[in-house]
Amino acid sequence: MKKFFIIFLFLFLIFVSFSFLNSTQSSKTGQFLITSGQSLKEISSNLKTEGFLKNSFLFYFYIISEKKEAHLKSGIYFFEKGECFVEMARKIIKGESYKIKITFPEGMNLKEIEAKLVENELLKTGDLESLRASQFKEDFPFLKGVPEKAFLEGFLFPDTYFFEPKEDKNEIVKIFLKNFDKKFTFYQNEVSGTGLTHFEVITMASLIEKEVKTFEEKKLASGILWKRLENNIPLQVDATITYITGKKTTKISKEETQIDSPYNTYKYLGFPPGPISNPGLESIEAAIYPKKSNYWYYLSTPEGKTIFSKTLEEHNIAKAKYLK
Repeated sequence: MKKFFIIFLFLFLIFVSFSFLNSTQSSKTGQFLITSGQSLKEISSNLKTEGFLKNSFLFYFYIISEKKEAHLKSGIYFFEKGECFVEMARKIIKGESYKIKITFPEGMNLKEIEAKLVENELLKTGDLESLRASQFKEDFPFLKGVPEKAFLEGFLFPDTYFFEPKEDKNEIVKIFLKNFDKKFTFYQNEVSGTGLTHFEVITMASLIEKEVKTFEEKKLASGILWKRLENNIPLQVDATITYITGKKTTKISKEETQIDSPYNTYKYLGFPPGPISNPGLESIEAAIYPKKSNYWYYLSTPEGKTIFSKTLEEHNIAKAKYLK
């Protein structure tokens, strides 16, 4: 009988311990919303109602004992099944709300960036295209020289970002622009010394980004393109044609070079109306510090290697050899 009682007591203690432990951990994986102004009592109640904690008293008591009830942050939080109530409380106190991580590589254009944001349910199709850079110039002075109708193309700095779910399109754009401002600050005085506008530099950088891979080659290509502009020679940048057509290819046809678009740098002299991609720092630096050379032409092989030529004859030979 005594032996039976000991076994029963042992099993009972295991059950109580398991039940207690189970009540102190998140019962499921998911997102939990805290709205602005919600009280600790409401938050605790919702954690239980929504199935995260079977008993929210310990969560409530912990916040009170730590004197943190006035430090709870609104936002969307992500809790894992089995996560301790103390860790859940810590996240809410520190404001470690759930964020969506997205990486945007160098050279993506506005439509491609928007597509990624739409895919992650942060924007609707057309949201970015509906905005103009000039709408943000009061908060971001580097945009003051940008044409009134210019898109945000070129200023959505390529990087890894963490977005809050349900942020509006203006706030999302400001996240990009703040990062651009931070990264571009070092170069602003350098640009002023060249006599160029920020918009011109970013437009050039966007062309280089799509055309050339390595930093040294970017500087050479930059030198060629600036030289062509100075001598009223068409830029003839293939990437401006693919920007118009939307094709994912480096090959363009003769017919495509005749497309009537202001972005067609085969048909029209000078810069296109604006950037064609969102360049990284190497391309921006190459645009500011071009490398002088005797080259007037370049082409990119299917493997991504850049071939530079001094004369049109050399260039045509290279085209026949590498672009069959």
